[in-house]
Amino acid sequence: MTHSRLVKLVVVVTLATSCVCRAQTASAPAAPPPNLYLTPYGAPITLEAAKKAAAAAQAEAARNHWLMTVAVVDPSGNLVYYERSDNSQWGSAKVAIGKARAAALYKRPTKAFQDAIAKGGAGMRVLALDGAVPVEGGVPLISDGKIIGAIGVSGDLSENDAQCAGAAADTLK
Repeated sequence: MTHSRLVKLVVVVTLATSCVCRAQTASAPAAPPPNLYLTPYGAPITLEAAKKAAAAAQAEAARNHWLMTVAVVDPSGNLVYYERSDNSQWGSAKVAIGKARAAALYKRPTKAFQDAIAKGGAGMRVLALDGAVPVEGGVPLISDGKIIGAIGVSGDLSENDAQCAGAAADTLK
């Protein structure tokens, strides 16, 4: 490729990129996520509610042909309910419980830790937090505006784990 063609290509790519950036910034800004760390803890999740949440996570997994392990904990991170799909990977057992505990104890989805580490710099401080699991798939469970526990899902790609955890959290709203 000649130098003049290369320069034209760079100019075209630069112009195209700048148009895309302007188009993206012209749209309305996304609403900031809720500050879950300000949400108070409530009474611990009941066994019945934990089973309902786990069933929703497993139903979402089944719809997508994913094998999942699901753990539900109370606000202090103690296990309330655990369920594992047949043939799901053994390593997901501890991971699901860890995700649930991290989401309950730190009052935030584990994706927040994943994103912080991905940014680097000061975000790497997450690695010093005892029990923080920097992998998507752990979500606080909220009822009547209070955190009653958390769910951790593991077994597939972390974004698929999070999709199942989100389906579970939606059942309690």
